[in-house]
Amino acid sequence: MELVVDGISEGEPIPVRHAFCAGEEMGDNISPAVRWSGVPEGTRSIAITCTDPDVPSDPTDVNQEGRVVPATLPRITFAHWLLVDLPADLDSLAEGAEGRGIVAKGKPVAGGAPGGVRGANDFTSWFEGDDEMGGTYGGYDGPCPPWNDSIMHHYTFTVHALDIPTLGLEPGFRWADFEAASEGHVLDSASVTGLYSLNPDVA
Repeated sequence: MELVVDGISEGEPIPVRHAFCAGEEMGDNISPAVRWSGVPEGTRSIAITCTDPDVPSDPTDVNQEGRVVPATLPRITFAHWLLVDLPADLDSLAEGAEGRGIVAKGKPVAGGAPGGVRGANDFTSWFEGDDEMGGTYGGYDGPCPPWNDSIMHHYTFTVHALDIPTLGLEPGFRWADFEAASEGHVLDSASVTGLYSLNPDVA
């Protein structure tokens, strides 16, 4: 399979238009246009994910003045976009189809485009307990790595061809749910990984 993410090239910086954070400003946070080809025979549904495997496992130093998130800190995966049960004959999504701008308390998990089932991205956990921003974040929300992180973050957009018409997941499912439900059902996949950092010493 082949995947094209408009405006995002393999190993190159992600434009601010597709980012949640842009330094002291907020990004445009627009979901990128994606298109794919080479879906294998037997594909019965499509899933799209975007994950960052470089998120600090310990938030103690995150975005704290006078501190740096060390490169040696163990990292965990943060889901930025989860969309499953798309039709097998679908081959693209338009820019903005899964989100434009930042929505306090999150975009709805209902109504995945076009007719897919939308998961909850991990801003749901990040903003938990925040009176202004806390909520369930559906759809696409782009990069917002710690501004004091000492490493570059890698954002991998992946399209998955599955051998079943539905993963049986409810709207608002999480990354771990997708991993468990899709295990053994991925016929093929294709990815594009873009880079993003808010630390000028890294970027």
